[in-house]
Amino acid sequence: MLNMAVPWWELILRSGVVYTFLLVLLRLTGKRQVGQLAPFDLVLLLVLSNAVQNSMNGGDNSLVGGLISAVTLVGLNLTVGWATFRSKRLESLVEGRPEVLVHDGRVYEKVLSRAQLTHHELNAAIRQAGLTCVDDVRTAILENNGAISVIPKEERRNGGGGSPPGRDAPRERPA
Repeated sequence: MLNMAVPWWELILRSGVVYTFLLVLLRLTGKRQVGQLAPFDLVLLLVLSNAVQNSMNGGDNSLVGGLISAVTLVGLNLTVGWATFRSKRLESLVEGRPEVLVHDGRVYEKVLSRAQLTHHELNAAIRQAGLTCVDDVRTAILENNGAISVIPKEERRNGGGGSPPGRDAPRERPA
């Protein structure tokens, strides 16, 4: 239980390599993998974790070895979180940037394709925002976490109708 088959430093090194590899791999597969797990995505993550387990522990199934690996992974995760907080460049590299999917009712097909999002998924996000079609959307953004933020057109936000295009209704000023 406490006898380790692999030196402690090797467990840390192995855990670090696997963590970095998986971070890069999941980042390259896109935002959809992180924020919108389909059943096959969940299965992939579960099988992936099992596949890399042996490469992390090097055959060491001791309690101490498992604890060292766990502490290493949590420590690396905290370090990456801190580093991305401190550096906008690193944040962009690790987490990506939000991408505009729809602007003024126009769907950007190349962005949808690059993000591997279907029209069905986009339309579901539009409906979830209380809109019926893409023509009602001022902007739809694929966020870093994989969620889709939908901002309705101004006349839709005001309950329909509104002022004629190009003429904004006067707004009340706070007292």
